Amino acid sequence: MSSPDLQLSTLAVLHLHIQIHPRGPGIDYVGVLIASGASWAGLPGPGEALLIAAGIAAAHNHLDLSSLILVAWAGATVGGMLGWIVGRRAGRGVLTAPGPLHGIRLALTASGDRFFARYGVLAVLFTPSWVAGIVRMRASLYVPVNAASAAVWALAIGLAAYWIGPSIADVAADEGLLAWLVVGALIAAFAIVLVRNRPRR
Repeated sequence: MSSPDLQLSTLAVLHLHIQIHPRGPGIDYVGVLIASGASWAGLPGPGEALLIAAGIAAAHNHLDLSSLILVAWAGATVGGMLGWIVGRRAGRGVLTAPGPLHGIRLALTASGDRFFARYGVLAVLFTPSWVAGIVRMRASLYVPVNAASAAVWALAIGLAAYWIGPSIADVAADEGLLAWLVVGALIAAFAIVLVRNRPRR
């Protein structure tokens, strides 16, 4: 290869490397990856908070936004799969094991089965990943819905943090709190109905 060709090839490779190489310290991307995975596995973690902080850093050119969203999506997708596997392998056994409130736990499990059978896709969007595993949602449905919802989450939070800034944290916190309050109220109402309708000895 002649010298001008070599120089041109070197410049092309260097240009490509600059385009696809994430800006900023790699540890930031690793942190977002781990935090996203932990949150989507069902652990109360700093997934959204870290993604918001990283999105704000990307707005100040400290991180690459596209790489950040890709990493958050990958972490959330893998975390969702891990939560589903744990729920599928262990969660149902724990819920249906003999012990205190056994009847109520069995009824809640049956109710969850019916809910997921009827509203599978919506149920995945509004419940932790391990719940889909407990009700034994089939992989052919869960895997694509999990990946798609993780993509929507990473894009929505990452882009909002990039464009809006720190105030997106209040919006995300309010929506998350509202979702948990709705789920908690539904579970409490169902448990009360079960206790009232239980035959007395």
